[in-house]
Amino acid sequence: MQEPILGLSTKEVMEHRKTEDEGNLRSSITKTNTQIVKENIFTLFNLLNFIIAALLLGVGAYSNLLFIAIIILNISIGIAQELKAKKMVDNLSILNRPHVTVLRDGKELLVETEEIVKDDVMVLDSGKQICNDAVVLRGSLEVNESLLTGESDAVIKEEGDELYSGSFVISGRCYAKVIHVGSENYATKLADDVKKEKQVHSELLGAMKKVTRFTSFLIVPLGILLFIEAMLLRHMTFADSIITSSAALLGMLPKGLVLLISVSLATGVIRLAKMKILVQNIYSLETLAHVDVLCLDKTGTITDGKMKVKTVIPMTKLPKEETDKLIQSYLAACNDNNATFQALEEEFSAKAIYSPVDRISFSSHRKWGAISFSDMGTVFVGAPERMMKQLPRDVEEQMEAGYRVVVIGYCKRMWNNENELPEDIHPMYIAILTDTIRKNTRQTLEYFRNEGVDVKVISGDHLKTVSIIAKKAGLERWNDAIDLSTVGEDVNYDKICKEYAVFARVTPKQKQQLVQALKRQGHHVAMTGDGVNDLLALREADCSIAVAEGSDASRQISQIVLLNSDFTHLPQVVLEGRKVVNNVTRTAGVFFIKTIYSILVSLFCILLNIPFPFIPIQITLIDAFIEAAPSFLTIFESNTRRIHGGFLKKVLGNAAPFALSITIMIVIVSLTTPFDANQNQTIMYLLLMMTSMVAVVKSCIPFTKLRVFTCATMILGAFGALAVLPSLFEVCTVTFNMLGYLTIALAGMVILTSIFMKLKKIQIIRIR
Repeated sequence: MQEPILGLSTKEVMEHRKTEDEGNLRSSITKTNTQIVKENIFTLFNLLNFIIAALLLGVGAYSNLLFIAIIILNISIGIAQELKAKKMVDNLSILNRPHVTVLRDGKELLVETEEIVKDDVMVLDSGKQICNDAVVLRGSLEVNESLLTGESDAVIKEEGDELYSGSFVISGRCYAKVIHVGSENYATKLADDVKKEKQVHSELLGAMKKVTRFTSFLIVPLGILLFIEAMLLRHMTFADSIITSSAALLGMLPKGLVLLISVSLATGVIRLAKMKILVQNIYSLETLAHVDVLCLDKTGTITDGKMKVKTVIPMTKLPKEETDKLIQSYLAACNDNNATFQALEEEFSAKAIYSPVDRISFSSHRKWGAISFSDMGTVFVGAPERMMKQLPRDVEEQMEAGYRVVVIGYCKRMWNNENELPEDIHPMYIAILTDTIRKNTRQTLEYFRNEGVDVKVISGDHLKTVSIIAKKAGLERWNDAIDLSTVGEDVNYDKICKEYAVFARVTPKQKQQLVQALKRQGHHVAMTGDGVNDLLALREADCSIAVAEGSDASRQISQIVLLNSDFTHLPQVVLEGRKVVNNVTRTAGVFFIKTIYSILVSLFCILLNIPFPFIPIQITLIDAFIEAAPSFLTIFESNTRRIHGGFLKKVLGNAAPFALSITIMIVIVSLTTPFDANQNQTIMYLLLMMTSMVAVVKSCIPFTKLRVFTCATMILGAFGALAVLPSLFEVCTVTFNMLGYLTIALAGMVILTSIFMKLKKIQIIRIR
């Protein structure tokens, strides 16, 4: 008789807390407040802007320093919005935090991970995350260490074996003594590349990095050349040289665009948090918006995961009293706690009548488990195709109706070979289980179908069960189904991904390979899951989604967690992501107009040795009224259209016609106008403003009340500022002759822009 394990006493726990360091502190999934402040302040764009501001301050060009107020406002808004999102996500993530069952004073207690101390005894079973390094005291486990080692094969852990934090329990049950906490844990000591943590791809972030690198590469040499020409070749004063050069450099920096992206994403995360949807990485919102294939696990996702025994069919001549004792003993001794075993326990109840001597835990790979009892033989529980060669017709009909089938078998021998079943196994009972489809599932699948998202159902269940559940859920291709247990080792996953929509009897490794095949075909893949058997596929997917009722493991590694455990809320996540991407794409083109023409006009000025035609305060007015205000007024619109094309290519394509026409007209005006320098500058500046406004108006089509208000505010604000403070912006009164020239130039600008836009459309058609 083994001595009972009592765990630490309350007094011992208090003593450990006094002597141990604070290494076991709770880690946040979000950035710290300090990180948020640093990342918003210490950027390359900000550095360049502050250098330009310092140069202008040094030469006393105080009126041209107004742009720095916009930079400071951008920083403040970005910090405030990210801090607000962080607070909501941190509060919500408390619901998602893993808890650990420990033995203290001989009783099982559920505690948070940071409350664990050395020598605590953890109670671990299927689906649990191992949060601390430990040694198995009693029992055995199958453990997945793929997040640490990259190897997906299950590892058997028995008495005396060490368990590593960061791994997950596949099956079994054990008591394990904690040997490390906090920073001493193995997972904490691993480098990021060893952990093989998944990096979320963000097209928006990647595009901004490319723009940052490109502009940073150009801005320094162009700035130096503009300044040297002004000082040495045109003999301008030092102050005037700084001012004209600074205007060109300020125009190259799309200052508000980074803020626009971060605020849009943070706002989407906040809205989802209010709906109990936890976004564990802010860029996951963008990723899901691009998804065109959604892989759904059946149990716990399409269905609610709460199973109930519908019918029990006897299959043996043994007395019912004897078979029930065997099953009750099995349920009392087994370490499995998934929905199937919970339903069986509710039907038969668990009673420790016979003494177990050997145990093989149920696993999704074997699809069966077994327990041997002293002098009584072995009881098996498993999938029907593993346990029986031929099922009764009425049982097959139940499976065809979508019910799950579990066979409970028996053999008189002791059995400890986990690789195969004995030949003399005999079925005792066939249990028919029901699994309820979640409400609104049909509408959800119809939504994804209408939005061009291909839905795949991937499950470890029997082929008929999965396909019928898919049919009931409203999947159009429910009959395009394949049993992956019958395909052998040499599988063409690329082929079957195209041919089938329902995949049954899928192992965890096969789930991963299906996702990999879909990604090879150029798809953006989202994967939902709730169990340890979904881990590999969740890690592989572009966007991983877990339900709160699922295992600790699936929740901790997923980018999005549905805290109400209802996948029918997924369309809302997609819609939020689309709002962000569509609104940023629509407005970003306006920011890039200034970047493109500033570079091109700077090159023109260097070649002809003429000053850049604008000054910093003029660029600031465009930044405030034509770029920033319209973008932020319309960024919260509900634009949920399907996303097509790449972000950077699309916005540069939208900006290029306007930027090129502005550049050409500035060149023409610079070379042909009969007016003085101040009048020339005024004409070019008005042309620049009006063309930029046309770009904003075009981006607002089709008009809404908000967009009409935005355009009116932009026009009245920008021209109102020029009318009230003409000397500040260094514009002169427009004469009749200037107005005529301006009208002709503006008409030419419109014609050029139209030509460039038509050429762009022709190019797109050719590419397609």
